[in-house]
Amino acid sequence: MSEEIKRTEEAAEESSNFIHDFIREDIAEGGRFAGMTVHTRFPPEPNGYLHIGHAKAICIDFGTAEKFGGLCNLRMDDTNPTKEDVEYVENIKSDIHWLGFDWGDRFYYASDYFPKMYEYAVELIKNGDAYVCQLTPDQMRENRGDLTTPAVSPYRDRPVEESLDLFARMKAGEFEDGAMTLRAKIDLASGNFNMRDPVIYRINHLHHHRTGNEWCIYPMYDFAHPIEDALEGITHSLCSLEFEDHRPLYDWVISHVSVPAKPRQIEFARLGINNTVMSKRKLRYLVEEGYVSGWDDPRMPTLCGLRRRGYTPASIRNFCERVGVAKVNSTIEYSFLEHCLREDLNENAARAMAVLEPVRLTITNYPEGQTEEFDVENNPNRPQDGTHKVVFSRSLWIEKTDFLEEPIKGYFRMFPGNEVRLKTAYVVRCTGCRRDEAGNVVEVFAEYDPATRGGNTPDGRKVKGTIHWVEAGAALDAEIRLYDSLFTVPDPDAHDYLEVLNRESLKVLTGCKVEPMLRDAKPGESFQFMRQGYFCADSADSSPEHLVFNRSVSLKESFKKGK
Repeated sequence: MSEEIKRTEEAAEESSNFIHDFIREDIAEGGRFAGMTVHTRFPPEPNGYLHIGHAKAICIDFGTAEKFGGLCNLRMDDTNPTKEDVEYVENIKSDIHWLGFDWGDRFYYASDYFPKMYEYAVELIKNGDAYVCQLTPDQMRENRGDLTTPAVSPYRDRPVEESLDLFARMKAGEFEDGAMTLRAKIDLASGNFNMRDPVIYRINHLHHHRTGNEWCIYPMYDFAHPIEDALEGITHSLCSLEFEDHRPLYDWVISHVSVPAKPRQIEFARLGINNTVMSKRKLRYLVEEGYVSGWDDPRMPTLCGLRRRGYTPASIRNFCERVGVAKVNSTIEYSFLEHCLREDLNENAARAMAVLEPVRLTITNYPEGQTEEFDVENNPNRPQDGTHKVVFSRSLWIEKTDFLEEPIKGYFRMFPGNEVRLKTAYVVRCTGCRRDEAGNVVEVFAEYDPATRGGNTPDGRKVKGTIHWVEAGAALDAEIRLYDSLFTVPDPDAHDYLEVLNRESLKVLTGCKVEPMLRDAKPGESFQFMRQGYFCADSADSSPEHLVFNRSVSLKESFKKGK
């Protein structure tokens, strides 16, 4: 585990929030869970890949358990057979491990409990707390009532034996989808519409990815979730804020069936970030319709997309910790997430030189055939990481934008007559350029000062500009991918999100020049390309024969402290 993650965990030990306060009350002497181990769970639905919003929930669920020396289960909420896929299950597990959390041997599926849930449903019917209703979905909506009018069901007083018989026949597959449901008998006049005799079982003749065709009736989430928590001995069921109105139903289920435990549900605000969408339905559409290259496209807010782009576990955990735990939904600027990544990579990423739009620089007074080496710190913030060598010669590559034949005000890089410092090497004076027939600059000329080795100026003269370079003979070709926001507006959910897709969100540069050390870059390994930004070797496409680097984040400090 990295030092950054350790620091994040130490900060969490010192921090507190309303969830921690509730838990302290519950485990204190006389509390509802006095003497018990704090036990939480993370229950994702395996119908898509996890995104940055899930990262907050993961950090809260697993992090809270860690803080109190407790346990956290991983449970796949696979109660809906229409959307689940084994692919999603494996990637969810991979993402959680990548963030640095583990569930030990406590991995479960909601479908593990289907037989027990059926037993509890029968128990409700026998106790007069549930009934089979034959209203169609449309009829149920029509009879839902409003704030002054109760809901209506003509089947509410159906005899217990009749409901038991119909429910058994529902399970046996005698009825079509939508023909009938099992509803909890609570309060048709409740001001909380979730309590107006909610449906707890529906008929669905679809193949389930784990149970096959064994079941054709499936429990609704509001019925299944509290039972799953209780059967696993969960003490604190931490949910996002949209489940606050569902808490009375959660508590009703727990108190009306003979489950072995009585968990407590606590809600927290979801994480919203601008310039992106968090809906798995929308993200899936972007993938399936080819608007992005896949779930791991570096423009996606998915954890695998962020990972491929170069985000680190420490940066995401630090982001979630600093956003905090609140009771009110809010939207965080994407620039703050970038700020957290920039902080981590500044401390931990190795430095290298890369030229994205190369133009040749010829040092006309440097001896032909001669080369020399310079030591470059791998990371000035980590002296223990040592140095690596770069080769210098008469022929170099520099950035096209580092030369202007007619400079503008405030431009301190290369132009005829101006001196610049070649990073770590020498001070050179630009003497001119060569253009092709189309008028494009194809070669820049300069003379070096041998007395300035290492970039020093013994005579004390000031040199304002410093540029990076790569030696032409040693340079490797690379493909560089520059990413921008996937959407052109801060709130794409307020628009037709397909209409506000950023068509310029990916720019691919080929023929870029990088120094030889990058040939051995491992998939996902991050580097600071000096003066350019932070980049990582693409985990899917990069190889020693075809180097591909993704820009993770720019060097620009776009997040203002105290903002």
